[in-house]
Amino acid sequence: MTKTAITPTRAENYPEWYQQVISAADLAENSAVRGCMVIKPWGYAIWELIQADLDKRFKKTGHVNAYFPLLIPLSHLEKEAEHVEGFAKECAVVTHHRLVPDGKGGLKPDGELEEPFVIRPTSETIIGESFSKWVKSYRDLPLLINQWANVMRWEMRTRMFLRTSEFLWQEGHTVHATDTEAVAETIQMLGVYADFVQDVLAMPVIKGEKPCFERFPGAVNTYCIEAMMQDCKALQAGTSHFLGQNFAKASNIQFQNKSGEMETAWTTSWGVSTRMIGGLIMTHSDDNGLVLPPRIAPYQIVIQPIYRNDEQRDTVINYCNSLKQDLESQLFAGNEIRVHIDDRDIQGGAKSWEWIKKGVPLRLEVGMRDVENNAVMLSRRDDVGNKNSIAKSDLINGAVKILTKMQTSLFAKAESFRNERMTAISSIDEFNKFFAGDKNVDRGFAVAYAVDEVGIEEFIKPLKVTARCIPLANNDVAGACIFTGKPASHKMVFAKAY
Repeated sequence: MTKTAITPTRAENYPEWYQQVISAADLAENSAVRGCMVIKPWGYAIWELIQADLDKRFKKTGHVNAYFPLLIPLSHLEKEAEHVEGFAKECAVVTHHRLVPDGKGGLKPDGELEEPFVIRPTSETIIGESFSKWVKSYRDLPLLINQWANVMRWEMRTRMFLRTSEFLWQEGHTVHATDTEAVAETIQMLGVYADFVQDVLAMPVIKGEKPCFERFPGAVNTYCIEAMMQDCKALQAGTSHFLGQNFAKASNIQFQNKSGEMETAWTTSWGVSTRMIGGLIMTHSDDNGLVLPPRIAPYQIVIQPIYRNDEQRDTVINYCNSLKQDLESQLFAGNEIRVHIDDRDIQGGAKSWEWIKKGVPLRLEVGMRDVENNAVMLSRRDDVGNKNSIAKSDLINGAVKILTKMQTSLFAKAESFRNERMTAISSIDEFNKFFAGDKNVDRGFAVAYAVDEVGIEEFIKPLKVTARCIPLANNDVAGACIFTGKPASHKMVFAKAY
């Protein structure tokens, strides 16, 4: 058996493999706070790149950033009944505003609040309160706001990046004069997410609409992007919600139209979170650790100097600095190549494996012989076992091409993996056989005609299967629902999921 850096392997124990990749790549660790995680520098650097890229995309579509309170008065949540019901079991509540000595050497809560505050599980209600002040006229519309923040949803079963009690995200909130404009906004932002996830994270996704029983609480329609992980389960990578007038009515968001009459506005919300990093890990990583598409790698190239004494060190380091400068002058995906020289006093093999496990796309080893030959020793993360000597000039001129090929290859590999595991299902017997057993290994996504009704849940819940989405593309031919026999205007995607 070939020795791997990660044990157990994906095939042996996928959930534990996932945790070990996070540990080996030094992305995050469990916190002393139940269900929460500490995002370590390498993991946070990935999140910063996600933030920076998405933030540019949001601003190009006219959105601006703001910040709203962490604490939401309970009365605000109660204004939208369906919304509060959907999140009630996950809410953490603040009831006191100070601590006092308990007489036993400890502290106890004191100063009970007149009204409890909920630590935001999402911000529609508190943002709506501000929007009701900001929007007065049709001239104030559309109002396009984004917030980068943290939220808390008290989860019973947690897994780092995928489902934690506290996580980081962005949430967009917009107000519009018409339902047509609001729906267009919802679809536009779904497209922004899909483009980012596919182009930058190299994760193929299906854009779709959630069935009625999977919508965001209080939404009229919820749209999503769904990705397939390497264990064939689905991951919802982002959502965009058309809220209709539900939240606007609850928050009294009204505007004077051109005729001087008062109208209730139409709103949307949309968000992605650090869950994207979990999806990134499970889409590309292998039994040697994290695999990062070059566009999202904090370092795209790491240079490892090798020398025996101070004299050699000066020569090698000068060569590496020159190489770094030349590489950074190249533009990859519109940005300078991110290059790091690792001159730590660590054994070469251990240093190499650290960067392999962290998923760095390219590693360059430079010793005296390489300096003399005006060359470097090149290793690629997608081909761990091979090292190749390459002329320095060829590397500098070809680095962008190599990184581009790695990016497109990772997407193509993931897309092929998903497409091979999407199965058309034509009967309920086929459906049951497809999802039989406790595991979804090598099954993937089932695609079948189904009506958008709550009643079909009774057929899928016993199998621990969820209806992921109604695909937006190539889904305009009608058929018969495999569960009820009723006419169905579309197909649905079903899967076991995170």
